[in-house]
Amino acid sequence: PYVVVSNHQSSLDLMGMMEVLPDRCVPIAKRELLFMGSVGVAAWLGGIIFIDRQRPQSAISTLDSAANALLAHDV
Repeated sequence: PYVVVSNHQSSLDLMGMMEVLPDRCVPIAKRELLFMGSVGVAAWLGGIIFIDRQRPQSAISTLDSAANALLAHDV
């Protein structure tokens, strides 16, 4: 397993990254992206996990749940 951290130029970069990364990768993005019109809808449909950066404990809980799900499915 590995973590890819990207410093990208716009929220649209995430869509390109989803096409390039292997299927077993799970993208994580800031929750604000969810409310960016069609980009947010595409991100949601693409299976992106959204974290709330304004609520660190919630973000940690979300990441914890995602990690447990990945381990349970041997990803």
